[in-house]
Amino acid sequence: MKILIACEESQIVTKEFRKLGHEAYSCDILSCSGDHPKWHFQQDVIPLLQEKWDMMIAHPPCTYLSNAGNRWFNESKYGDEARERKILRLNAFSFVMTLINADIPRIALENPVGWINSHYRKSDQIIQPYMFGDTESKRTCLWLKNLPLLVPTKIVKPKIYGYYKKSSREDIPLPMYWSDCCHSAGHDRGKTRSKTFPGIAKAMASQWG
Repeated sequence: MKILIACEESQIVTKEFRKLGHEAYSCDILSCSGDHPKWHFQQDVIPLLQEKWDMMIAHPPCTYLSNAGNRWFNESKYGDEARERKILRLNAFSFVMTLINADIPRIALENPVGWINSHYRKSDQIIQPYMFGDTESKRTCLWLKNLPLLVPTKIVKPKIYGYYKKSSREDIPLPMYWSDCCHSAGHDRGKTRSKTFPGIAKAMASQWG
């Protein structure tokens, strides 16, 4: 099959399909950080949707779509910054709908729980890396067209990372927990968080390929 992996610079999913003999290509406005730049289109993905593809797996940016950033849309608190962010959210949603409505027979689109769920429809499936052998938690929604639900391949116990946040009384710490992958720091934070976990990528290739 000829497969487009949209919004992927890491080539993690692309390489799994290539291992099985498929003609898979990644596409992102960022340069390829994977090992095979010849399999990568560094450009806007929209023009590529006009080409003939058998399948597309899309990973659109979730910066303005995830529920995790909802507090930044508070106009009374953040004013023009919040209003600008709302415009960016509408643009991000428009991009998602362009991907979903592409004339491609099989489509999978992934994103966290957020604006897509409430303004398009609920996802077909919610998966976690620990359902596919990776010991991390990252709740991921899948919207599917002519593709079956992913079947967990190896359920493992997820790792828990924690710290203690001070309460109003300094002598009473409040426990807070999270997955390491969802709270990575640094200037490449968004890039790091967007990478598909190896177990999920393998499952996509083996079950959808």
